[in-house]
Amino acid sequence: MSGRSGERNAERIRLAVILVILIAGALGSFWVMQAMRAAGDQQPAQRPRGKPDYYLENFNYVRMGPTGLPRYDVAGTKMVHYPTDDSFEITKPVVHNLDQNQAPMELYSDTARVTDDQTQIHMYGNANAIRAPYKGREQMHLVSEYLLLLPDDEIVKTDKPVAMTMGTTRLNGVGMVANNATQVVQLFGNVRGYYEPTPKKR
Repeated sequence: MSGRSGERNAERIRLAVILVILIAGALGSFWVMQAMRAAGDQQPAQRPRGKPDYYLENFNYVRMGPTGLPRYDVAGTKMVHYPTDDSFEITKPVVHNLDQNQAPMELYSDTARVTDDQTQIHMYGNANAIRAPYKGREQMHLVSEYLLLLPDDEIVKTDKPVAMTMGTTRLNGVGMVANNATQVVQLFGNVRGYYEPTPKKR
């Protein structure tokens, strides 16, 4: 009887340890998500009140950097300007970074809003970010319902569910920050992954 009792106690201790780890992980994920929301810059940009003053169709424009070199370009089927907050609403946007010192990256989505003196591009609906292979690193592909691009900082982030594919590795999570300058990607809550080993060459 004492042996069985000891086994039961050991099993209870294992379950308790597992529960503590799971609760700590959940609380950590909750804290990260709350901190990201509190930052404010990831909240979807709302359409301003008032009427637009002009629009362009089938456009393409280039944003220049402080050095006079092109930083990124934006194309789309339609762009509407709102004078109340100097923001733009874009249909079918496609964004490319043009910095020769960074990995080439393309982003596209159903719609986008450009705000804060064109330093934030909020991308909505089927939002994709594709980083080309660079300096031995494999292509990276991000998919989410919402991505926030900070083009001057080479950063893409979201507080929504996101799927990331890199080579044969697939990861899913809620909340993400990808820094194209440092090549570092962070996934936060509910992270799950799948890795398929590369077949050996014969």
